[in-house]
Amino acid sequence: MGKNPHPNWLVGGVPCPINVDGTGGAGAINMERLNMVASVIDQLIEFNDKVYIPDIMAIGAFYKDWLYGGGLSGKNVLAYGDVPEHANDYSEANLKLPRGAIINGNLAEVHPVDHADPEQIQEFVTHSWYRYPDETKGLHPWDGVTEPHYELGPNAKGSKTNIEQLDENAKYSWIKAPRWRGHAMEVGPLARWVLGYAQNKAEFKEPVDKVLKDLGLPLSALFSTFGRTAARALESTWAGHQMRHFQNKLIASVRTGDSYTANVDKWKPETWPRMVKGVGFTEAPRGALAHWIKIKEGRIDNYQCVVPTTWNGSPRDPAGNIGAFEAALLDMPMSDPAQPLEILRTIHSFDPCLACSTHIMSPDGQERTRVQIR
Repeated sequence: MGKNPHPNWLVGGVPCPINVDGTGGAGAINMERLNMVASVIDQLIEFNDKVYIPDIMAIGAFYKDWLYGGGLSGKNVLAYGDVPEHANDYSEANLKLPRGAIINGNLAEVHPVDHADPEQIQEFVTHSWYRYPDETKGLHPWDGVTEPHYELGPNAKGSKTNIEQLDENAKYSWIKAPRWRGHAMEVGPLARWVLGYAQNKAEFKEPVDKVLKDLGLPLSALFSTFGRTAARALESTWAGHQMRHFQNKLIASVRTGDSYTANVDKWKPETWPRMVKGVGFTEAPRGALAHWIKIKEGRIDNYQCVVPTTWNGSPRDPAGNIGAFEAALLDMPMSDPAQPLEILRTIHSFDPCLACSTHIMSPDGQERTRVQIR
């Protein structure tokens, strides 16, 4: 960071001038706005401490039988890591949210994650309504193909517009099947906290141990519908204090006259190489999220993203491995199968978002419109 001679940059797509001593309009970063943000952070921390966590503990004490729905959380979890302590440094040591993968429940070994490695991350469409040149093989997102191919399998019942029963041995989902080194993975708050716990980071391990001790539950209870719900609450508390930490850092920087808000060294496309590849990753509230792009001669050549619910809600892959949703519902005990609340609770614990797997097709399956960006 350094002093910026042009402090009126576009931040988040809208003009955001830095004018600490003035008003500068509704979008300005000034002391009034900084104090307002500080007040919101205080309210968040207070709500977590006095409402959210106590409610989780009170409800958890009555619903200790929510220890179903673990699925992949006790076996395979993945996180890209996020929230760098120092700007522009995304090395693992600088990330406050942990990065890594755990396979087969071995908490003693955290595997490194590399978003650019085609041997690590691949997407399959064997059971997805898309078409690949060779559907027995997966594709890294940089080489990804998203070509809709909507068809029902021979054992499905109903029609394309009125499905009564899917054919699980054929294609049955608009979600692709991402895999990390061939493994189906769970992502999200529980995955992050399992990784933090496995890495023996006190800010993750101590709150988990306290919740388990206060409720009289074993470590295995972490891998459950309740554990997934509790992890989301604990992370809200963690995030509130991190917001306070970075708010303080921001104010300290602004007070020294540091108003630098953007790095425009590579702003102009004409300065780029003929072919550029990039990946942007984050830990969204629902879990690991990354976007991969290829730019050829200044224009987008290929763009693919793998969102958290794609990981969690994925269908089976060519080897028959199931995704986190399906794994969490296996052998699900139900008090009343006519009212399967346990299924609803477990799926809700993932906080699913299926917007990316929703498609509008004509009754005959034909493309209705196409948008080309130039």
